[in-house]
Parts: sequence; structure tokens; C-alpha cells
Amino acid sequence: MGQQTLPADYIRQMKSLLGAEEAEQLLNSYDKPRAYGLRLNTLKMGLSSPVMGIMRNQFKLREVPWCGEGFYYEEYSRPGKHPYHAAGLYYIQEPSAMSAVELLAPEPGETVLDLAGAPGGKTTQIAAKMKGEGLLIANEIHPQRAKILAENVERWGIRNTVVTQSTPSGLSSRFPLTFDRIMLDAPCSGEGMFRKDPEAVKEWSEASVDACAARQWDILQDAIKMLKPGGRLAYSTCTFNRTENEETIARLVDAYPFMRLVAEKRVWPHLHEGEGHYVALLQRKDAEEEQIRELEPVRVSKSGRKAKAGKTAVPAKETLTAWEAFRSWAAEDFPGYIHSEGSPELFGEALYWLPRSRGLPLQMSQLSGLKLPRAGLHLGELRKGRFQPSHALAMASTAAQAARTWDLEPTSLEAAAFLRGETLQVPDTMKGWTLVTVSGYPIGFGKASAGQLKNHLPKGLRIHI
Repeated sequence: MGQQTLPADYIRQMKSLLGAEEAEQLLNSYDKPRAYGLRLNTLKMGLSSPVMGIMRNQFKLREVPWCGEGFYYEEYSRPGKHPYHAAGLYYIQEPSAMSAVELLAPEPGETVLDLAGAPGGKTTQIAAKMKGEGLLIANEIHPQRAKILAENVERWGIRNTVVTQSTPSGLSSRFPLTFDRIMLDAPCSGEGMFRKDPEAVKEWSEASVDACAARQWDILQDAIKMLKPGGRLAYSTCTFNRTENEETIARLVDAYPFMRLVAEKRVWPHLHEGEGHYVALLQRKDAEEEQIRELEPVRVSKSGRKAKAGKTAVPAKETLTAWEAFRSWAAEDFPGYIHSEGSPELFGEALYWLPRSRGLPLQMSQLSGLKLPRAGLHLGELRKGRFQPSHALAMASTAAQAARTWDLEPTSLEAAAFLRGETLQVPDTMKGWTLVTVSGYPIGFGKASAGQLKNHLPKGLRIHI
């Protein structure tokens, strides 16, 4: 993409911001190849894992300097098509975007919100740093994007995340002064998308910059309402102008004296190997809680509680029945399973494990009226008195927890067949629910009987590799 394809107003903006010489370097960077990156899932594997050595060679990995789990890969290696991706061993993510969560630095046991979480890059990065401890609420307002977010949370194998589909104000009215850390990757004018998305160039204008800044300001005010005294907020964009970045943050600090700017970071495509990112880290002072004390949690009735896809959470007796069915199934087929802090919740036939943290002992009544693409970890379905485990449970587990496993070589015909949804041949002696793995990492459930392993990979996830 040459400079001639860029909007004239954008070129003037960059020259005003950077000066003529450095702006020319930035504009010339659009003619260079874009950067490709992936981030390792440390919930499942470590940097010293034998599989990591295979991936280093196959994908030609190089370290991303600002993220210890981040790596550049060569475009031709196509890691998104590899069975290791289906196993959730890494997330395909633009390298610059990894900088925001690194600055936020969430910790295990905290109560964390990713306010605009789709498609899931920052959500999965936060979850890895939390190490399965605490509570992460990942939100996305748009239905289709919320669905994608939930799918990525599932593949990543996260147990302690609730995915909500809500407006920022819909959350701030429920959770005032609640979160230890909040990630806001704000909708922006996308100047950092120009090299990889020609449509972003066509949609850019000075008016769109101003409109984005206005929307960002509205979302930020809801974010502040939800931040605990002493809590930290990371605000990020993939755009370059000061209007949506430094000026928005300066406005925030001026309007809210109890917020202080801790750090700012920019990744520029002409200075770093990445498409570009801005992130500001702010902290709420401990002593100023009274500033929004008038915001009280919404009081909701426990009757008629709304839940996933408009379904109603069923009474406690039915939930207990489903939970006992799961425990009975696990004792035989999944004896190593250990649940984290939380409670079982039943929606229709679907049994979920609703996570909680010390700071937010979450109850379904607090989520009443919210759309929940994922009300925690989906354990499975109770059908005609029998428990059927979910794909999410497989992805959130390890081979050591299962009574039976069937391991496949990632490059084998059998692995490709399973990921297409096909039945596999297994020994006649194998019977019952079986965790299917590649190189020891789960990719789904099958049920063995009479020498065949019936495939239980959800139809929407079946792929051709």
C-alpha cells in the first residue's frame, strides 16, 4: 500500500504529530510487509515444553520483545491451520496488541473486567496471567462478536470467565466499585489497521476520529464507575492520533482528580515490528471512593432469573439433580477433575460452573437480565437423566484428568479426520467417554464403543486441515 492510497487528511495529521521526517518514515512503513504474531497459552503449556520446540521450528518463531509469551511467525507457516491451534495452545494476535495487557499486569485471584473483549486476544491474555484464579468478566456488546469471544474463551480452556453481552452502562449499574483491574480496548478509528485492512483506510476521516473520541469518553466514564479504589485501568487503541489517545486521557485525569496516569506506551510500526498500538495505565486513588458512592448495586429478584440465550435459570432442586449427575459421570469417566471456586447453575439442560472471586462472590441474581453467551464453564448437558460432557470441559481439562484418552499425532490422518467430525477406529476394549488429544493436549471428546470412537466435536467447530 503506497502513500497515494492514504487519506490526505491522515497524512497531514501524521506530519503535524511526528514532524515531516518521522512522518515520512511512518508512511513508508505501509509499503513493508505486516507483522504476524501468536501468543502461547501458558494455562496449557510452558515455554520449555517439548511441543514448543516443534512450534519454534515449524512456525519459525521469534520473540516479541514486549511480551514474554508472544512470538512472531512467518506468514507461510499458517499456524492457524495447525491442530495445535484447535487445541488452544496459542492465540493468533497482532504483536503490538500484546502490549496493553502486559502494562495492565493482572494477577491471580483478582476480579477483572475486559469491557470490550471481542474477539478475545486481550481476554485470553488476561486469563493466562490470572492462572485460573479469581474472576474475569469478558464483555462484548455486539451479538456476533460476543459469540466469537465466547468461542475463543472456550478454545483457550478458561474456567474462571463469564462472557456477557451488554452495554458499558448496563454493567456499570450492576458492578460499581467492583473490579481490581479493567481492560478497555476501545473502539477506535483504526489507523493501526491500515496495512492489513484496506477497508479501514476507506472508512477513516477526521470526523470519524472525533466520533470515536466521543464514544471512547462515554465508555471510559462507565469504566471508572466500576473500578475499585486503588484499582487499575488500561485504556488502549490501535490508532495513532492524539485526539483518541493522549488528549482523551488528559481529559479523563482532569475530569476525575482521583484518577492518576501511571504510564503510557506507544508501539509505532516504523520503530517496532508491529502494526501499532497505544496504551495508558491509570490508577484510582484509594481515598476518593466517595466521589461515586451514590451508585448502588441494582437490586434484583431471584425469581424469573434470565440467563443464556433468554433461557431461565431453573430451580435449585433441578440444578442439584444435574450437578449430582455430573459428579456421578466424573467419578467414572473424569476422576481427576477438580472444580475451582464457584457454584453450579442449570439453564434448561445446560449445566455451567459459575466462577467467583474473593472480591466478587458472583450470584446468578447479579446477572439477571444480562445476555450471557457463556455463564462460566459449560460442563455439559443433562439429557434424559444422563450427563453428556461439553466441548468446553474437554478444552479446560488435561489428559491426566480423564479415565480414557486417545492421543493422535498432530500431522496424522486421524487427527485431521477427528477435526472434520469423523468417527475413528479404536480397540474393542475401549468403552465410554474418551478425551481425544494431540501430543497430549485435548481437542475434544469422543465416545468409544464396539471398536469405534464416535465424534462429539461440535458441528460448528469442525474444520478441514
